[in-house]
Amino acid sequence: MKATVTIHRDFTISPIDDRIYSSFLEHLGRAIYTGIYEPGHPTADADGFRGDVAELVRRLDIPYVRYPGGNFVSAYNWEDGVGPREERPTRLDLAWRTRDGNQVGVNEFVDWCRTAGTKPMLAVNLGSRGLDAARNFLEYCNHPGGSYWSDLRRKHGWAEPHGVKLWCLGNEMDGPWQVGHKTADEYGRLANETAKAMRLFDRSLELVVCGSSHAGMPTFPDWEATVLDHTYDAIDHVSLHMYFGNEEHDTLNYLAKAEKLDRYIMTVAGVIDYVKAKKRSKKTVTISFDEWNVWYHSREADKAVLEGDDWPDAPHLLEDIYNFEDVLQVGGVLNTFIRRADRVKIACLAQLVNVIAPIMTETGGPAWRQTIYYPFLYASLYGRGTSLRAIVDGPTYDCASEADVPYLDVAAVRSTAGDGLTLFAVNRHPGEALDLSVALGGFPAARLVEHIRMTHPDLGAVNTAANPDNVVPHKAEGTMVADGALTSRLPPLSYNVIRLAV
Repeated sequence: MKATVTIHRDFTISPIDDRIYSSFLEHLGRAIYTGIYEPGHPTADADGFRGDVAELVRRLDIPYVRYPGGNFVSAYNWEDGVGPREERPTRLDLAWRTRDGNQVGVNEFVDWCRTAGTKPMLAVNLGSRGLDAARNFLEYCNHPGGSYWSDLRRKHGWAEPHGVKLWCLGNEMDGPWQVGHKTADEYGRLANETAKAMRLFDRSLELVVCGSSHAGMPTFPDWEATVLDHTYDAIDHVSLHMYFGNEEHDTLNYLAKAEKLDRYIMTVAGVIDYVKAKKRSKKTVTISFDEWNVWYHSREADKAVLEGDDWPDAPHLLEDIYNFEDVLQVGGVLNTFIRRADRVKIACLAQLVNVIAPIMTETGGPAWRQTIYYPFLYASLYGRGTSLRAIVDGPTYDCASEADVPYLDVAAVRSTAGDGLTLFAVNRHPGEALDLSVALGGFPAARLVEHIRMTHPDLGAVNTAANPDNVVPHKAEGTMVADGALTSRLPPLSYNVIRLAV
């Protein structure tokens, strides 16, 4: 099986916004408690945050982490998570049927972000609450002092403002499951008025309005058209969410779902362009894909909590154990974001620790990398710069959900400094290696730096606390660059990172 790829230095798509390598933490399951926060853990710092987890997060170089939800935020009172810990109330979380003692709130989260080398992307509650709570939350976080809410923050021990610039106006408000679910008109008007009020405080904020929870929603894409009609002039980004699963136990069909993601992005881009034209606007709203990941392994196990009446504290919820097959899917999703860098400016892997996450922990014990940690790591490290067009000529396949799906999924990135070129390539074929030939137009002096590869004979192979290095990347041999062309052989069902100096 053969495939040729043509790229050229001057055939660019867009600069890549570093924020597409962001993530997400919600007060859900063990994401916060025994995830990032576990007082008494051998690696915990003076504030109770796990040092081993923070180190794994730092290596990912994540620009932003979205917080505190997610479905959780739609019935959350942010005031419950500030002030002396011993005075904070325990609340019942309606979204995930658990209890939260509010030992971590916005101040602690912002401190953790600094420790982990990232920045906060905060969400306001537009489900059970609204404009007034949102503006108070903003003032508490960002005003230096001399007002009620900023002086309260100072009283709580944080003299300096947090300076949070990126804010989400609610979460999945199109979803009937959401506390405070609204119609598009109801939400659009509330989001617009909230955005106006927040901008009266600080015009430099970036605001994200809720788009569709997934492409299968009955209101999609009318929801985007209506909400953007209300909010276009007041906001910067529209959020989209999508999760991937292989419930059909069909690998080719599973890996083809990245094609559905691409259509989802471009459909919403078309709606944005329509509203932009309708408004006669010079501004182009962009996409914040602030929830995405593989999510299906844990659904049966979660029913006991989600359908029960126990209201447990930090239970095991949404703890997908990722396998090698999921590496290929995550690699394809990241390639899609790179290729659509002109429209997608923020993306958040949901989530970061324990809950559908690249990092897992044992309470009181170790933290380790799940299989999907690695494609996210390499995209974050080497996928920054400018997205280049990659024209592929190769074999395709049809499956249950898609037609004419290329076996080769590839994205190309020229580094920010201009001296590096990285190809991210997935061979989706289950049985055949792919002979790859890449024409490197405009890069006559290109030379190979390294070829990193992930393969495994067992698609179901996982990493565990006892065997954390079962599925890991390796250096590959046989890739060559000569006379402005690259040649390589990609094994079946493999994820590849090919780095060149140019």
